[in-house]
Amino acid sequence: MLAKPEEEFQSGEEMSAHDQTTAPELKSWVERANAPDCEFPIQNLPYGIFSTEHSAARVGVAIGDSILDLTVLAEEGLIACPLTVVTQVRLNDFIALGPIVWRKVREQISALLSASNHTLQGNAALREKALIQQAAATMHLPVEIQGYTDFYSSREHATNVGMLFRDPKNALLPNWSEIPIGYNGRASSVIVSGTPVRRPNGQIKLPDQDRPVFSPCRKLDLELETGFIVGIPNALGEPIPIEEAEKHIFGMVLLNDWSARDFQAWEYVPLGPFNAKTFATTISPWIVTMDALEPFRTLQPTQVPLPLAYLQHTGEHAFDIHLEATLKPETAAEATTITQTNFKYMYWTMAQQLTHHTVSGCNTRVGDLMGSGTISGPTPGSLGSLLEMTFNGREPIKLQSGETRSFIEDGDELTLRGWCQGEGYRVGFGLCTGQVLPAHPMK
Repeated sequence: MLAKPEEEFQSGEEMSAHDQTTAPELKSWVERANAPDCEFPIQNLPYGIFSTEHSAARVGVAIGDSILDLTVLAEEGLIACPLTVVTQVRLNDFIALGPIVWRKVREQISALLSASNHTLQGNAALREKALIQQAAATMHLPVEIQGYTDFYSSREHATNVGMLFRDPKNALLPNWSEIPIGYNGRASSVIVSGTPVRRPNGQIKLPDQDRPVFSPCRKLDLELETGFIVGIPNALGEPIPIEEAEKHIFGMVLLNDWSARDFQAWEYVPLGPFNAKTFATTISPWIVTMDALEPFRTLQPTQVPLPLAYLQHTGEHAFDIHLEATLKPETAAEATTITQTNFKYMYWTMAQQLTHHTVSGCNTRVGDLMGSGTISGPTPGSLGSLLEMTFNGREPIKLQSGETRSFIEDGDELTLRGWCQGEGYRVGFGLCTGQVLPAHPMK
C-alpha cells in the first residue's frame, strides 16, 4: 500500500536531501546525452507517451536523442513500477502512484543509464529493445487533462496589455497585485506539439461598425507560457496550504495558449475570454519533473504589497528557465527568433497559483493543467506575445525572410523552446510547435 500524502511528503523531503540524480558530474553511456547542448541529459529524464510503427502508445523517458521504453524495464523487473501502469496511453496512472514511486523510479532509471552501470549498457539485446530513436517515434498528449486553468501572472505582460487598452497610469487593475488572476479554460482542446492549429471563426467588432461581423480571426497570436501538471490531488473542500503546494506538482511543460485577440476584445467583458481561447492550447510532449528542475530554483520578484497571509511563502520559488519563440512562414527557409525571456520573471509563483486556486475548496485531479499566463520580461526583446511586440499590430516586426508580421498568418509555424542551463549540461523541454491552417469556410 502506498503511503498517505502526509507520509509521502515527509519521505520525499528526506529523499531529496540525498538525491544525486541531478549531480553535474553524472554521465551516461548514451553518448548523445553527454553533449553540452543536449536537452535530455541524464540529469533530466522527462516522462512522455510515445508510439512507433510497431508498438502502441506507452510510457517513455527521454535520454539523449532516444526514448527509454519503460515497458521493457518493467517486464525485466528493473523499475519499481507495475507493467500495467507503463503500458497506458497517458501518464495519469503512473503519476497517481505518488512521490515515493516517482523518485524511486527516477533513481532506478538514472542508475541504469549511468556510464558506470552495465545492466543495459552490457546487454546488447536488451539495450536494443529498450532504446528507441526519438526520430522514429510519434509523441502523444502525455496526460489526460480533465481540468485546465490559465493564469495571468506576469507583471510585465499585464502592464503592457493594460497600457495598450487603458490609461497607462492605471495599467494594472487593483486586484492584480493582490491575487493570482486566472480563468478556467477548455481542457478538451489542449493538444500535443506538432498538431496543426486551425484559424478560428467568430465575432469581431470593428471600430467603424455598430454590430459585430462573423469572420475568421484577423489577430491570431501566440502566448509564450509554461504549464504545470498536478501530481497529488486535493479533495473537494480541502484547500492546499502554501507550504505544501509545490509538493502537489509533478512537473512542467511548455505551453502556447493560442489567442484570437480580436474575438477577445469583443467578448471578454464581463466574463473574460471564451472563443478567443477555446480553439487550441499546445503543450510540449515531455513533462520535466520538479526533481529535475530543483537545481534551478531562484528568488521570485519582490511582491508589493505583501500578499495576504495564505499566499505568503519564504525562500526561492521561481525557476531559471530560458524561454524563446520562433516564427517560420510557410515559404521561408528558416525561422526567426521573435522573443527570448525567462520564467523567473513571473510575479506570482506556481505555489501561489495552486494555493489560490484551491483556497475556495476547489478540488484538483491528477493530470490537471495550470498555465502560467504569458511570460514577458522587462526588455523589448523579451515579450511573450505579438500583441505586445507589435503594439496591437501598429508596429509590425520584421522576419529574416524579409516579411513582416503584425499577427500570425496562415501557414506560419510557431515554436516554443525552453531549457535550464546547468554546469556543463542543460535540462530542456523539447519543442512546442504548431502550424496554422486556414479557417473553415464560413456559411
